[in-house]
Amino acid sequence: MGLQLGDTAPDFVALTTQGTMRFHEWIGDSWAVLFSHPKDFTPICSTELGSVAKLSPEFRRRNVKLIGLSVDSVDDHYEWLDDINETEGVRPGYPIIADTDLTVSKLYGMLAADAEGDAASRCAMDNRTVRGTFVIDPSKRIRLITMYPMQTGRNFAEVLRAVASVQLTTRHPVATPASWQPGDDVMISLLVTDEKAKMLFGDFKAPKPYMRIIPSPA
Repeated sequence: MGLQLGDTAPDFVALTTQGTMRFHEWIGDSWAVLFSHPKDFTPICSTELGSVAKLSPEFRRRNVKLIGLSVDSVDDHYEWLDDINETEGVRPGYPIIADTDLTVSKLYGMLAADAEGDAASRCAMDNRTVRGTFVIDPSKRIRLITMYPMQTGRNFAEVLRAVASVQLTTRHPVATPASWQPGDDVMISLLVTDEKAKMLFGDFKAPKPYMRIIPSPA
């Protein structure tokens, strides 16, 4: 069975564009977003790395570290970053893992355990399932997983929104409704009784007994 929400994110040691790192040690007391790519010098992934770079200040504001992964070498990554700077108008400042032996892709269930070959012998289609995004909390638990096909670029503003929701609902017994944005009203968790809800939050709106609405707590 693949990784599930709540699982401990697999630890690993890898070479990155910022040197060799041990993943759990690198995360430290922060949150982390690990997002992967099937190959360097691919068009959609280039736009994604640029998008993440532009959103980096907002992720930092939420104590979130960013780290990319691509199934190519560090030298290739450096050249790719030059291209991204040229086409997207920004040079990513976060590390990018060189997963040339496919170790991390296998650990995170994005490639089969028996996948073979190094980066030079594999094309993007060979690695097309290496399109995951993993949100990891400071206790190293996986809190969100998404998988996208190669042809569909990810919306990292949505990842940022989801991170804001996960962080809020970790601090408070609430849930965020569809299309919620930070600052919008939230709903009290179904695990909280009405009596406890009044103790925690005071009055609340309840158009249905199971829909208890309050302003977003800090």
